[in-house]
Amino acid sequence: MAKQQKAELEAIIRAAASEHGFELVLLELGGTQRDPVVRVFLDHPEGVTIERIAQANSWIGELLDARPEFERGRTLEVSSPGLDRPLVRPDDFVRFAGQDVKVNVATPIAGRRRFTGTLRGMVGEDVLLEDAGADVRIPFTAVTSARLKVTVDFSKEGVTHDGL
Repeated sequence: MAKQQKAELEAIIRAAASEHGFELVLLELGGTQRDPVVRVFLDHPEGVTIERIAQANSWIGELLDARPEFERGRTLEVSSPGLDRPLVRPDDFVRFAGQDVKVNVATPIAGRRRFTGTLRGMVGEDVLLEDAGADVRIPFTAVTSARLKVTVDFSKEGVTHDGL
């Protein structure tokens, strides 16, 4: 699917998601021309439940059914963004400041393409990341992917160990 069609589809789903109280986090298109796959990742202020995903699946399905590019059918996958939520828009980098993240870039910065550290937000058009105690500025346009980094602390109270 052409970039323009994807952008149009994203705008339509983003508007509908907003009307239904959701945030469109990410839209992915995959599959083949004969068997397209549409993946929609949604968030909700009160959390994403199975019931909310089922409802979203219904109204998103209706939107897709009305599109000529899907007249021969499609597979629709609707889910939450998960614990390792992707960061896609500049607002995401501001909203999740203080969180640990993983960021990949297209062109090496200081000889690196992968960064892991604490997100400090945006400074102008740059993502600010604290990595190993040093601040790193990454042009937003250089970011190919960014996700929240999930850390599980098994030392917290309530976790039992079987002694093995």
